[in-house]
Amino acid sequence: MINPWFSLFLASFMEVCWTYSLKALSMQRIKEITWAHSLGQPALMLPVLPLLAYVGFGLANVIFLSQAMRTIPTATAYSAWMALAVVGIKLVDVLYLKQPFSWLSIFYTSLIIVGVLGLRRLE
Repeated sequence: MINPWFSLFLASFMEVCWTYSLKALSMQRIKEITWAHSLGQPALMLPVLPLLAYVGFGLANVIFLSQAMRTIPTATAYSAWMALAVVGIKLVDVLYLKQPFSWLSIFYTSLIIVGVLGLRRLE
């Protein structure tokens, strides 16, 4: 079995991927697909990729989180999972999507991390 903390890290990573697949998802573009003509032209099926990613990352997220919760106390696992996901989303926003950097945002994100580390110490 995978180390429960590694499973939790993987679940958080899947949560980050799931979040951005949701952001990329456009049901309008999927509705506009002419299915009969698109099956022969894979490039026309590209709007479906975020939906497939959404389902895949969501399932992986639940699987890894449930594995971690078998060993790690539920409140600790959930808060650590969410904290890691928040940090991951913030990193993607700033580094990849070029969102504005804010020291105040880093400060508050750090408070989340300190809280999770405190819970981890209580185990």
